Amino acid sequence: MRISEFELKDPLPELKRPIAIAMLRPWIDVGRVGTLSLNILQRHLGAQELGRLAEPGKFFDFTRYRPRMRTVDGQRVFTTPNSIIHYAHDDATDRDYLFLHVREPHNFGETYCNAISEVLSHFDIREYCRIGGMYDSVPHTRPLLVTGTMSDEQAAKARGLVSQRRSTYQGPTSIVNMVTDLLVDKEVVTTSLMAHLPQYMQLDEDHMGSARIVEILCAMYDLPLSLSDTARGERQYEDVNRAVEGNPEVRSLITRLESYYDRVLASEEEEEEEPAVELAPDLEQFLREVTGEGEDEEDR
Repeated sequence: MRISEFELKDPLPELKRPIAIAMLRPWIDVGRVGTLSLNILQRHLGAQELGRLAEPGKFFDFTRYRPRMRTVDGQRVFTTPNSIIHYAHDDATDRDYLFLHVREPHNFGETYCNAISEVLSHFDIREYCRIGGMYDSVPHTRPLLVTGTMSDEQAAKARGLVSQRRSTYQGPTSIVNMVTDLLVDKEVVTTSLMAHLPQYMQLDEDHMGSARIVEILCAMYDLPLSLSDTARGERQYEDVNRAVEGNPEVRSLITRLESYYDRVLASEEEEEEEPAVELAPDLEQFLREVTGEGEDEEDR
């Protein structure tokens, strides 16, 4: 079945005012935090594909998002980058979900956003939650900050898990934010969660970041807290500890970031703004070499 620019699988599932949780790559999916978090929820709930763009080439530049060739059961399979929607039902809470793996469009952004909004409106969603990760002046030696917006009920459930800091960012952003505006006009509840990751690490997959996002989603939607597994992330961060142990310059940098982190938390009630800690280019390069460079856009 075709709804706007999306081809959905027949027969359509009967969903009762689902909650839509979306991630956007590559714009706010650093460390693949959004991707990893959605995958964890999808596996737990046994999500199935609902649909994808009928003509992804209308919106994406395939010299930037590369098609892939892989071998499956001895056969060569060609896959094209797409934006994909899954659905699932949680028997424990009797809630339905839509999970959106959304790519940043290169062309026809307004049409793209309208198409996403039309699909979500067709299923009469009750809430649209955006999740992701961004780089910030935070140390890996402190609990990762997560900022966002949520309902009063959700904030009570997630008390102590979400920072009270509010974003003061002004500047370039994603056209996909238009989806939020379209849904607000339709009186849909919109929420968001953003994990703040150490900018000097840039792990391809930051499992500590995804664990923090999943922990909060579990609190918000009454999902099992066991889905938030920090073990893999702790091992990643322990590797960084060992790598920087013998470098006094890097240790000094981390100490400065720790001090900045603590001052930010201490001043949250006063809503004071602290200047970011700038990284010396040589230190940033060293830590990138230790932890590995981030992905190219085509790999996201």
